[in-house]
Order: sequence, then structure tokens, then C-alpha cells
Amino acid sequence: MNWQHLPEAIDPVIFTLGPLQLRWYGLMYLVAMLVVYLLATHRIKKENYPFDTEQLQNFLMWGFLGLLIGAKAGYILFYDFKDFLSDPLTHLLPFEFRDGFRFTGYSGMSYHGGLLGIIIASILYQRKHRQSMLVISDLVIPAIPLGYTFGRLGNFINGELYGRATDVAWGMYFPADPQNKLRHPSQLYEAFGEGVLLFLILWPLRKLLMKIPGLSIGVYIFGYGFVRFFIEFARQPDRHLGFVLGPFSMGQVLCFIMMFAGIGAALFFYWRAHRAIRGEKSKIRTGNC
Repeated sequence: MNWQHLPEAIDPVIFTLGPLQLRWYGLMYLVAMLVVYLLATHRIKKENYPFDTEQLQNFLMWGFLGLLIGAKAGYILFYDFKDFLSDPLTHLLPFEFRDGFRFTGYSGMSYHGGLLGIIIASILYQRKHRQSMLVISDLVIPAIPLGYTFGRLGNFINGELYGRATDVAWGMYFPADPQNKLRHPSQLYEAFGEGVLLFLILWPLRKLLMKIPGLSIGVYIFGYGFVRFFIEFARQPDRHLGFVLGPFSMGQVLCFIMMFAGIGAALFFYWRAHRAIRGEKSKIRTGNC
């Protein structure tokens, strides 16, 4: 078999049981969560992190729900709002009733919406359990990129979010491409750049970043936005949107916003930590400690 036709040869469905299907894409989401959990658990045990595994499990459940809800809501808001208004149930339900009951799963998920969903879920978790969101973030963020790698592999197996037409030797044919052109395997670019590469940067820096609570949030948001912004030049824009701002896709516009937000968050947390240190020194000098 010609390896350029690999995406056409992969069945995205692992098995079917009546109207239910187990798909590689959904399984990859679970694997991603497991990877983040195992790496965070490793930190708790080996680095004496001020957190326990039960708290971690509770937080990840909140985060996973926030991810799913936010990713779906983000896709509707950023990419498919007009179609949603015309048929909201089809977009919201993981099954359909046309020609009988059929499980379709969730398609159309936005990373940027998922990120907002996790942030909101983290804030709600903090208020309910009275645990610092910054402590939790510093624990899990260095592990997130490696988990995210599996999400992009799920996109590749699904044959979705493929790249622009190309003549490079490693181009591939994707079954969902109506033009049947050789295209960049941009899902694999993202799996490496947004996943493996970002993990190799953040994981070795994890102890340094946690010295300033919350700094990892800004660094991760900027890093992801920066890497994906350039990978998007190889990714095919959504057909119903095309380029939304000059030569830039919607994904690039959102990543540009992410980069500014990441820089702003990093500066804010650095300033807050610096102010706290100055306050402690002032107390010591005045004898109010």
C-alpha cells in the first residue's frame, strides 16, 4: 500500500455494537486525560507537590466536562453559528433519528472553546472546593501538551482537519477531501508542535515556572498560540469560512489573541508575585512580620 493513502485505509470506528460506535477519536480523548493524570500523579508523589490524587481526580473530572462543553460551544460560536441556528439539535446531540436511531458521536470541537471551558471549570472548582486554581494549573499544565498529542492523532485517524494542497513528498490523501488532492498531514504537524515540542519545553521548566504561581498559564497559552499560528499556514481553512482576515484563517486570528492573552497573563502573575515579595520585605523592615 502506498503510504500516501494511509488515512484512507484507517477505519475511524474501532467497533460497532447496534446503534453505538466506539471511535478512535473518542478513545484518544480518554488516553489524553489518562496521560495528564499519570504525569500529574508522578509530580504529586515524586516532587512533594501540595496536592493529593483524590483532589486531582476531582479536578480532572471538572476539567474534562469543561473541555467537552467548551469545545462544542466554541465550535458553534466561532465556526458554525449560522448552521447551528438552523438546526440546533443536530449540533448538540451525539445521535440522530433520521432513518432510525443512529449514534453519531460529537464532531466539530474547537480547541479555543475547550480552553475557555477548562478555565471556567477551574474557576468554578476553586470556588466550590476552596483550592487555589493557580496551584492546580501549575500542576497539570506542563503535562497537557503530551496529552493533547493524542487528540491530534485522533483528528488524523478521523481524516479531518487536513492540510492544504501540496506536492511535498510526505503529503497524503484524505477520504473527506472532495477534491482528492495530495495534502499536508497538518494533524501530525500539530501533534508534534502543539504536543510533543511544547511538552519538551514546559516539562523541564515545570519547577522553575511554579516559583511564580500562575506563570505557567501565560507561558502555555502563548506557546500554544505561537506554535499553532505558524502550523495553520499548512492547514486547510474551514470550507464555510475560508480566510477571515486577509491571508489568515479563523484559527490564526484566535491564536493571535491567545499570544497577547498569554503575554498579558504572564506579566500579570509576575507583577503580582513581585508585589507580594516587596510587601513581605516591607513588613520585615518595619517589624510587622
